[in-house]
Amino acid sequence: MRWRKPPIHVELVEDRTPEQPPGFLRLRRRLLRNRYADGSASPDYEYDAADRRATDAVVLVLHTDDDRVLLRTSLRPPLAFREELAVPVDPRVDPVLWELPAGLVEPEERGEEGLRLCCARETLEETGFTLDPSAFVPMGAPIFLSPGVIAERLYYFTAKVEESARGIPTEDGTPVESGSTVRFFTIDEAIAGCDAGEIGDVKSEVGLRRLAARGRTR
Repeated sequence: MRWRKPPIHVELVEDRTPEQPPGFLRLRRRLLRNRYADGSASPDYEYDAADRRATDAVVLVLHTDDDRVLLRTSLRPPLAFREELAVPVDPRVDPVLWELPAGLVEPEERGEEGLRLCCARETLEETGFTLDPSAFVPMGAPIFLSPGVIAERLYYFTAKVEESARGIPTEDGTPVESGSTVRFFTIDEAIAGCDAGEIGDVKSEVGLRRLAARGRTR
């Protein structure tokens, strides 16, 4: 009973999505209505959201036998334009972040088997490690990253790697992924980086703290 939530059904009244050119993201504009348990309904309201062809993602917590964890740098171009936004503090930030490797799940990669296949593909692409899909172990419940904007769900997986076995990341061929750095940190260094703001990526902080908590309970 503690986790019981009010039953609210969201009804689509009208799809008002505008015509737009093809791109990575698509604006979805809908007229919605909430239906409550007693049968009453809210006024109609317009709600904007984003979607994309590949919605969900895997987050990869790759670690060594001596409890070092792999992080890579990622270029996040929107951060370069924060000064154009009405933000109260820190309008200028470095657009390069330290993150856990992650990647989008393709629509055909379904179920846990599909997620493991995605893990293996993204691990090679982003880190240079070649791992069998069976090497990846689920790591806690999936989470939503920004559910007020996009329905993306993140699935955490962990796997053990040997640093000496790392090859060259295949990357995806785009300028956004080129020039990335891959480095191992101790879990204590990584958690300290979260606390100090050196790792400003929420999905990565969740994965790192899950890894640290797992170590404390062994």
